[in-house]
This record gives sequence, C-alpha cells and structure tokens, in this order.
Amino acid sequence: MGVIYIGDRETGKTHLVLELANPKGNYVKVTRPDYQFLRGVFLDLELGSPKATGSIAPEGIFEQYIEVNVTLPTGEKMIALDWLDTPGEIWRKSWQDKQPDEWKGFLETIRKAEGIMLILPPYRDIIKPTSQVNLADFITRQQWCNRFDRWLEFFQQDCPKIRHLLLCLNKADLLPIDLEEEARKLAFNPDFQPMTWQERDNYVFQRYFRPIHPQINQLNRSIQGLTIRCFITSIYNRKLLELPWIYLGSHLAK
Repeated sequence: MGVIYIGDRETGKTHLVLELANPKGNYVKVTRPDYQFLRGVFLDLELGSPKATGSIAPEGIFEQYIEVNVTLPTGEKMIALDWLDTPGEIWRKSWQDKQPDEWKGFLETIRKAEGIMLILPPYRDIIKPTSQVNLADFITRQQWCNRFDRWLEFFQQDCPKIRHLLLCLNKADLLPIDLEEEARKLAFNPDFQPMTWQERDNYVFQRYFRPIHPQINQLNRSIQGLTIRCFITSIYNRKLLELPWIYLGSHLAK
C-alpha cells in the first residue's frame, strides 16, 4: 500500500512535485523517476510552466508512479506514491457513467492507499492584498468550503479504510504571513523537535483551516482509525514543502 497524491485543478500540484524532485533537498528526495524526466513530462520548457493535464492525458485520468525517500533519525523510509491527476468532470455522475472502467480503476487505486495527500488552493479571502496575482483566479471562502464538502462526501463514501489523510493548503507564500518565520516554527529537526506532530497539526488546523473545522471534525468521527493532519506548503520554502512527506515517512506502516 502506498500514498495517493491528489487535488483540484490549479492548486499547484505539479509545481510541488517538481520542486520536491529538485536535487537540492534536505530530508526528502525523489529517487524515481529522476528530476529531468519529471520536468520533461510535466513542464512546458518553452513557457517554464506546467502543462495542462488535458495535454498529458486527453482521454481522462493521468497516473504517475513516484518513489520518495525520506531520511529520518531512525533511518531511511521509501514512500511509494501514485499521483492521480483527474479531469474536473470526474466528479459528475454523467462522466462516471460514460467512463465506468476509468472510474472503477480510480476508486480501486484510492481504496488501496494507506494515505492520501490532498492539495488545496488558498481561497480568495485569505490571500494577502499585496500579492501579485489575479484574485479572480481564486474561489471565494464559501466556494472553498462547498468544494471541500464534495471531498468530505467522497472520502466518507469511497475511502472507508483510509488511515492517513494529509490536507495541504498550498501556495502559502500568498498568505499574509511571514513564510520564513512559520517554516522555522514548524520545521522538522532531527536533533531537536520544538513541536510534536500533534502540536504542529493543532497550530495549522486552528490558524489556516478554520472555515472547514466542522467538515474535518465530521470526517474524523465518521471513519474509524483515520488520522487527519493539516499542513501549509509552498514551492518557495523547502522546510514546509518537505514536512508532509516527513510525517508520512514517520507514520506509515513499516
């Protein structure tokens, strides 16, 4: 059993994986496939931006197997990762009825996973006003909550045996925070841990995931044995980028 890497469109999933695969890592390194291969598959080298999923898998779901090596105080741990990139239509009953084999395969892959890493975008209301981005490209807080309701329903109905669910609020560099200070506070240090995993989770949960507290609490209650952990991630901070993977390396079955 491995880990599934998934999320909505335009959340920065591709950039996260490419940056994770950058050889300049600390405790986390992608060992297979190599960095240049991933760049060639997912990056439009002329534009310097990720390719649209439709251009990689025009017929439906795209899947890429990746091996991630995590260096822990107790030794090294390899995480087998299946990155599933899906068309937005996959959640529509009409798409599922027209593509029954793909939908079935998608569910089978999800259900065999020991952990799921869900990448979430920031919502419009939380982005700092000085960010050099078009706020219209981001959904509102209410739309963000509504979208998570769909994930809640999906996890409850189709992932009853999941044990680890990591919620990653990506593009944390757009938030009104001192990114370096947050990273210093939350970072993994093999010699000294200023926070336990539970304390990190509680801090991030309270500060960044407040709009969906009810849904997260409901999910915790509805799936027996499930552990949910909340993270913030950014391609511009390696400490935050690596933290979810270090957690997985520390907690997945040996």
